[in-house]
Amino acid sequence: MKILLIEDDRELADSMRFQLEKEGYETDICDDGEEGLYYMKERSHDLVILDRMLPSMDGITVLQEARKNHVSTPVIMLTALGELQDKLTGLKGGADDYMVKPFAFEELLARIQCMVRRPGRWENTAVLSLGDLIFDPESGRLEGNGKECTLSKREGALLELMLRNAGQTLPREVILNRVWGADSEVEDGNLDNYIHFLRRRLKNVRSTLNLKTVRGIGYRLEN
Repeated sequence: MKILLIEDDRELADSMRFQLEKEGYETDICDDGEEGLYYMKERSHDLVILDRMLPSMDGITVLQEARKNHVSTPVIMLTALGELQDKLTGLKGGADDYMVKPFAFEELLARIQCMVRRPGRWENTAVLSLGDLIFDPESGRLEGNGKECTLSKREGALLELMLRNAGQTLPREVILNRVWGADSEVEDGNLDNYIHFLRRRLKNVRSTLNLKTVRGIGYRLEN
């Protein structure tokens, strides 16, 4: 499960990420409202934890704009504003849950687990398919046209991201953030290498899918 934490208090954000990753949740951080909205629109996370007071764009506006763009990712809003009207504003703005700072991490974890149990809110992480291609993220097995091969963990993460966003142009920085991690010091050329590897894998299973280079921006998987 992948969590996006939008929080401008870096010390708090780092502490939360440490605790969430101990529990097995892959966690990305951004500390700016506009940037947070950008990543929410990419729909690359299973859950968003959103601070209300943020630079460049406040959390309520981020949430409202995301919902206008049909982003259905569950959102837990965090805030120091604990009055009833503040909570109602957050919930009416599109939040699925609302927590007041300071809070116990155990309570946040319990609320995350409650959302996981809600039916119909999470993407199926089982087998993915597009066109003539079938991919199992769990095993890394790729099948197509009677052929199959097994992808490395990094290749699998890259293909899963492209499949879940098929038809959309994904900027290089978004791909690097999602596949290598927001704080990774990976060289930009590594992405090109893995795109090459992935194209070779698609060719191995005789897939007609096209992993297209969008010059100056990134890549797009086309059926």
